[in-house]
Amino acid sequence: MRKTNHDGNLTMRAFAGTHVVLLGWSMTKLKSRRVLGFAVHRTDHTEGEAFWLKGIKVFEETDPGTAQASLRSHPVQGFTWSDFTAKPGHEYTYRVVALKGQPSDLHEEDAIDITISTEVEDNGAHEVWFNRGAAASQEYARRFENKPPDTPDIAKAAHEWLSRGLFEAMLAFISHAVDSNFSLRVAAYQFSYLPVLEALKAAKNRGADVRIIHDARDPDVAAANNAAITAVQIKNICTERTAQPSAIAHNKFIVLLKNGAPQSVWTGSTNFTEGGIFGHSNVGHVSNNAALASLYHDYWELLRQDPVSAVLRPEVGQLTPTPNSGDEPPAGTMALFSPRSGLKLLDWYAERAAAAETMLCMTFAFGINKAFVPVFAMPFDGLRYGLLDNDGTTAAMQQTVASLRRKSFNRFAVGSRIRVNSFDKWLQERASGLNRHVPYVHTKYMLVDPLGTDPVVISGSANFSDASTSNNDENMLVIRGDTTVTDIYLGEFFRLWNHYAFREFAVANADNPHVRPQFLVPNDSWRDPYFGNTARSRQRQVFAGVAS
Repeated sequence: MRKTNHDGNLTMRAFAGTHVVLLGWSMTKLKSRRVLGFAVHRTDHTEGEAFWLKGIKVFEETDPGTAQASLRSHPVQGFTWSDFTAKPGHEYTYRVVALKGQPSDLHEEDAIDITISTEVEDNGAHEVWFNRGAAASQEYARRFENKPPDTPDIAKAAHEWLSRGLFEAMLAFISHAVDSNFSLRVAAYQFSYLPVLEALKAAKNRGADVRIIHDARDPDVAAANNAAITAVQIKNICTERTAQPSAIAHNKFIVLLKNGAPQSVWTGSTNFTEGGIFGHSNVGHVSNNAALASLYHDYWELLRQDPVSAVLRPEVGQLTPTPNSGDEPPAGTMALFSPRSGLKLLDWYAERAAAAETMLCMTFAFGINKAFVPVFAMPFDGLRYGLLDNDGTTAAMQQTVASLRRKSFNRFAVGSRIRVNSFDKWLQERASGLNRHVPYVHTKYMLVDPLGTDPVVISGSANFSDASTSNNDENMLVIRGDTTVTDIYLGEFFRLWNHYAFREFAVANADNPHVRPQFLVPNDSWRDPYFGNTARSRQRQVFAGVAS
């Protein structure tokens, strides 16, 4: 849900996903003179709570010495705020108040409020489930004393916290196959988390027709998959994808059928592994569109025959044709599968990214593909955000990312963690240890103009790469015009973008005695970067929906 309000000197917009509410507001530079920051008050009408939200930056003069402090005493020195403590299906009123005076004597001036409801993960047409995706966090360190997630005394609670409903939703989807009227068709890359395999076996034991295709072309993946399959004793319902050793069977989807008719599909970026579900960031996305599920089922039937790429590509291209250059996606939801001949689909994704008018958000698990470098290099009146697991595996890619970062319309965040107590009040963080190659960001999605009335979400298993287009088995959803789905993805994108942007900054400045990010500026000079041709000024304008 999204809302806008204008009140006196303030303009404000709110975007509510499931677990995140994004707020953006604006005042003119003249009207915001002597403002030391903004306090944010939240009323939860669902649970009957009301309080000032808390932040981590404080005035040095009035530092309470605690890990978090009330925004009424230590305000936001900016024009956006993200509430990461929101809950699905709740009604909230957010009140933003400008504070003037001195750090020791702040008084309230202009104020504005918005009442908004958060989304639920399952809205009927779509279900969108994001895991926590941030074991390396202050909250994890506080809750679980920074112990590994599999430590016996915290394992159950830690896994539930890290899952944040993703694992439970995956099992619930499988559990819909209650008897012999139902079938499940699984296409998997990494397929080794025993509770998932056991759930599929239980569905089989209930009489459901369960068939599984899994990757056996990557030797390490094949070994782990086969060990799990043998342990659970489901080899009789599994088929190895061995053809074309130079590629991988990278899908992660399940089709649910009733009486032979496809009903819905579970897809997204989540491998069926402990690391995929509980470790790095991932999404599980359910479409309850029967026609779309049927398309996935037809794709599964193609893969089941284990064809080589030369045979599979034209079949996939016929099943989901590559859009022509310049074609916009149709309203609603469509699917695009790989492998297919050439890189025209990748170029089309790049065209969609370049078509953004005010904002582009993209995740990159394995660096920025060359097709998207010109997109991020192109002058832009809005903002482009990139969330990367790393800044590239080669010196050339690292230089490219560094060059793109210097442009005022680009903002990047790269996965990182707080390794030492470099700044006051911060606890040392640890990675989950559940993932070998991609510790932080594993999602693969793009948001085109997510704050507008006609947004586009592209999400699935493909890494926006050459290999994911022409070689690997992949699937992507393209969703246009659905602001409910967009708001969920938008909130989750900025939850992790903000999380890693600060950690990357903290690591880079750990030994700099002149950097003190825990303290607020005791006057109104903090406003200077928020006006003029700067990234922060663009951020204020884009999120608040103002022209200048």
